[in-house]
Order: sequence, then C-alpha cells, then structure tokens
Amino acid sequence: MTNNDVLRRIRYTFNLNDKRMIETFGLSGKTVTREEVSNWLKRDDDPDYKALIDVNLASFLNGFIIKKRGKKEGPLPIPEKKLNNNNIFMKLKIALSLQAEDVLDILLLANFKMSKHELSAFFRKPGHKHYRECKDQILRNFLQGLQLKYRVDVNKRDPQNQKIAEKTTSNETEKKSVYQWKGKS
Repeated sequence: MTNNDVLRRIRYTFNLNDKRMIETFGLSGKTVTREEVSNWLKRDDDPDYKALIDVNLASFLNGFIIKKRGKKEGPLPIPEKKLNNNNIFMKLKIALSLQAEDVLDILLLANFKMSKHELSAFFRKPGHKHYRECKDQILRNFLQGLQLKYRVDVNKRDPQNQKIAEKTTSNETEKKSVYQWKGKS
C-alpha cells in the first residue's frame, strides 16, 4: 500500500473534508495547502497526482492522534522520516485508543482472523526476537475493518456489519470467554 492509499482510506472512513484534513496536518505543526491535499488524494493515473512522502503521512497521523486523543503537554512529536506498515498500524491504534481485543474485532469485521500473540508481534520493537513485519494485506484488512466500523453509510447498507460494529464499539466490561467448559448437568 502506498502512503496515498492510507491517507485516502482514513479520509473516507472518518469522512474528513479538505478543511479537516488541513486542520489535522496543522495539529502536528505541518502547514499544507488545499492543492497539496487534493493532489495526494488523486488517483495514481491522474496527471496532478503527487506521491505522499513518509514524513508528511507521519505528520498527518500525529495530527490525527492529537485530534482524537487531545494534545499532550510538551513539544509536538517529531514526525518519523521513514514509515512502515507497523508504524502506521501503531499510530492508528493509538489515535483510536484501541486495545488488542478491539483491533482483533476490527480485523474480524474484514473477515480476517488473527491471534492476540500474532497481533502483539507487530507492535514490538524491530530488534525484538518476536517482532514481525506488518504486510500490506494486514494493514489493508485493518483499514477495511475500520471503514466497516466507523463509516456510517457502510453500516446502513449492510445490517449485519452494523450489528458487528455496534458490538465492537460497545464498552463491555466483561468479555465472553473463548472456551466453554462442559459441566455435568
């Protein structure tokens, strides 16, 4: 996936217009024009298309975190010069205040199953022995699940997705056990 694909999907999922996109970049200290945003969102075959570099996507994601969670005291975070899918995945997880179970539920919305242990490998430091690189397919499925959960008009079209999205957004304090114990009746 390209950085432009990620930006397009986030924009669509959270229904962000150009003004909100510019504001989100601004929250991280990055000043962008409407023309730049428009060119980043164009299709790859459009002559005005411009590739979104890593530092700009990192700025947007940092702004998205601030927008969703509020500004932390102290200086603004410095955007990474090099991004990979693991960084993007982590920043989206932080911005939306998702726990591992929430991420797994979102992946299930996109019909993608994964264990908690496999998921935790994506959020480890690259030098860790259990670190695993996040492939495009996993990030794509996560973004698809986010769209099914947060995009209002998608849920209206498919009542089954709406039920699943409501289940994953409810603040259940008690999770059902995966195992069902057989007791004597």
